[in-house]
Amino acid sequence: MQRYTVAVLVKNRFGVLNRVTSMFRRRQFNIDNLTVSETESPELSRITVQFDGEETNKQQLINQLYKLPDVVSISELNRDESVTVELMLIKMSNSPEIREELLAAAQAFDARTVDYSKDTIIFQMTADPRRIDAFVNLMKDYGIMEICRTGIVSLERGGSTIRKVTNY
Repeated sequence: MQRYTVAVLVKNRFGVLNRVTSMFRRRQFNIDNLTVSETESPELSRITVQFDGEETNKQQLINQLYKLPDVVSISELNRDESVTVELMLIKMSNSPEIREELLAAAQAFDARTVDYSKDTIIFQMTADPRRIDAFVNLMKDYGIMEICRTGIVSLERGGSTIRKVTNY
């Protein structure tokens, strides 16, 4: 199995997200990451989906997505040819014994302190998902209280855009 990232440009209408994600369910793909937002145009939304699967099944899924009337275009995002980031908030136990180590680790990973109290510290980190995973693995030894991750956002490098192929 291979990991895929697909951006789907859709008309910004009620129920479109459900129709798109239902297509993944019907094709038996488990969605690992899902990010949805309005684009530079209020008439359009961008759905970024990350999932695992086989190449032939992925291509069938894309072909089926194109048949949905609200799908404008689809772009498969290759890791080497796109910029991908994720936002994470992580709440850590804050005790005097580990405080310096927490702050040093956060600094090494470019995580920002966004909340600080006697008992907890919340760090914010925006980075490649693999870098975030590495930070989480390091923090496991220090008492993670809670994590919230946004899912990925990704754009192709260079002049290419998702609007290059339309389905109007």
